[in-house]
Amino acid sequence: MVAGGVPVRAARKNAPPREDVLVAAMATIAERGLEGLTMAGLGREVGMSSGHLLYYFRSKDELLLQTLEWSEAALGDQRRALLSRRAPARERLQAYVDLYVPEGARDPHWTLWLEVWNRSQNAGPEERDRQAAIEGAWHRDLVALLAEGISRGEFRPVDADRFAARTRALLDGFSIQLAVGLPLLSREEILEHVREFLTEGLTPPTPSPAGTSSPGGTPSPAGV
Repeated sequence: MVAGGVPVRAARKNAPPREDVLVAAMATIAERGLEGLTMAGLGREVGMSSGHLLYYFRSKDELLLQTLEWSEAALGDQRRALLSRRAPARERLQAYVDLYVPEGARDPHWTLWLEVWNRSQNAGPEERDRQAAIEGAWHRDLVALLAEGISRGEFRPVDADRFAARTRALLDGFSIQLAVGLPLLSREEILEHVREFLTEGLTPPTPSPAGTSSPGGTPSPAGV
């Protein structure tokens, strides 16, 4: 059996580590964008033919998905490190948001994410499950952080899963605008909008002083 005109055994022997290919793919996207990422060009970067790459990754779609998974694994390590710090939940929530939102237009990770999701219209069940796993990791970490903040009294008691879903929808919408370079809002303005949303949605209500009236006219018990 041959791959790109070279026996498979020789292709395996001469292939660089899989991660080298993924690193090179991500570097190419960062430097030249997705339009600069070709199987032939990537092969030259890592010393493989495009046929060898296709043998290992089967298609460019699979190469892109594996590169995204590799990039997400690195982001996941950063995210878990940020969320495990000894700091107030609100401070860690802001760190989560800062990590989530792209650095600017053509952010390589977001450029890759958008391309993979665009191609997923024709993806099979296995590929869709892998994409869902990427999204699920971000969601679960956010739900856990919200639940912790609620249990500590830092956040108002909301449905953590539903609030996380709305928060990530907001983040995705803003992030896509930024990543594709729409001249609407700067990154700083986006972060400010998200801070306002989180403050309005999560700040615990201020306890009414003893003897004052609630909105319905009924005296509020102290501490509520």
